[in-house]
Amino acid sequence: MSAALLFACSRCFTRHPFEDLSPGQQLCKECRGAFPVVKCTYCRSEFQQTSKGSTSTICKKCEQNVKSYGKPTACEYCNIIAAFIGNKCQRCTNSEIKYGPPVNCEQCKQKCAFDRHDDDKKVDGKLLCWLCTLSFKRALAKTKQGDAERRHLKMAHLHKKHKDKPRSHSKRPNRPDVTKIPPPEDVTPNKIARNNSGAPVRGDLDPNSSDHVIAMTQLKEQIASLTKQLAQKNSELLNKDKTITELKASNFTTENELRQKLKNLQKEYDDKVDNLNNKISSLLKEIASLSKSAKKGSKNSTLASNSAADNNSSGTDSPSLQ
Repeated sequence: MSAALLFACSRCFTRHPFEDLSPGQQLCKECRGAFPVVKCTYCRSEFQQTSKGSTSTICKKCEQNVKSYGKPTACEYCNIIAAFIGNKCQRCTNSEIKYGPPVNCEQCKQKCAFDRHDDDKKVDGKLLCWLCTLSFKRALAKTKQGDAERRHLKMAHLHKKHKDKPRSHSKRPNRPDVTKIPPPEDVTPNKIARNNSGAPVRGDLDPNSSDHVIAMTQLKEQIASLTKQLAQKNSELLNKDKTITELKASNFTTENELRQKLKNLQKEYDDKVDNLNNKISSLLKEIASLSKSAKKGSKNSTLASNSAADNNSSGTDSPSLQ
């Protein structure tokens, strides 16, 4: 039988089965324990520490950005403190360029998700932002891991139970203990005849007993009380239906009256508006006629003044001409 394939750890280069290595960086259990996975303080992405005993919670990319641009500010879309240049983080900037403006996330209700127009990219049929997608995947992984552990424990328990079960007992036939079987009763021909005829053997089923009469009386009383309650409920329902019908009729009458009143008010308003418009037009005509008469009067006055001035000028000039 061929040996199982072994794969090397990407850090210590020791060989292990593929299932024992981490899915991301292909690390063994010892390296994963010595170099734990932590979240970056700024971009919130997970990374593995590179040195033992390190307490740094900032990834290499954010460290380089801090050295180049200083401490970041909160992104205006996802509110992650990773906006080194401008008001947006690099992740939201790239997603906006690629997929367009952000939309509301169906989990956190913030406007920080980007619609890729692909149902396969959605998480459980929902359009989620990056942080909600990570949290959902972590919860799903924990659920799968818990289910796998429960199945493993259940199989181990069943295997142990099957292993601890004695084999001799499993092969032994299940026979009744003859020492504990009670002796058969003496069956007389009278009992056989009574059993075949269908008559009761014991006295607890005596038809002359009054137990069944009492039970029937109780049932009849219960039926009568239930019938009475049903009649009361029906009368209450009829009264309520009657009240509802009366309320509907009064509401219909009131609504018609209000509509008629509204029509009358609208008609009165329209009449008043028409009267006012007529008055305005008549006043405008009077103003126009007055302005015309005023203009004619001013013209006549100017003509009279001009003629008077001409007469005066002709009277003063005539003596000089003589």
